[in-house]
Amino acid sequence: MDLSVFITTIGMERLQKRINDLMAERPEVIKSITIAREFGDLSENAEYKAARERQRAIDSEIDYLRRRSAQLKVVDPSGFSKDVVRFGSSCRASDCKTDEELVFKVVGAAELNFYEDEDDLQVVSVVSPIGKGLLGKKPQEIAVISAPMGERRLKILEIL
Repeated sequence: MDLSVFITTIGMERLQKRINDLMAERPEVIKSITIAREFGDLSENAEYKAARERQRAIDSEIDYLRRRSAQLKVVDPSGFSKDVVRFGSSCRASDCKTDEELVFKVVGAAELNFYEDEDDLQVVSVVSPIGKGLLGKKPQEIAVISAPMGERRLKILEIL
């Protein structure tokens, strides 16, 4: 099963918000292009070039996010039981080597960029080594993560 096509309901809402934010920014950029065009020679007009580049970046991101969102399958994890770590669930775990307690949230790869503001939460993709290692684990079980940095062992303390 291709887990990379799944996204949580919150992730899809954040993705749609990003599209809407870009759509709201677009008219301002077009206005900047119009103003910069009035400055004269476009071949040496830095403001015009910067505004056109920003417009291309916005249009490209909107196009990518719309195409990607059409391919994704939304999963609402709110109804899942909290007996094992599943897609969309969060868990508190302890690093067996350092005893550091961490909180992980397992989400779709397409939504990772939309969790930048979560300070105490480590958001991991369901297809990443940590995400794969956590899936299916119950409280008190140890997830063995094989990563490029070496093996990491996380003891699941609680599923949130």
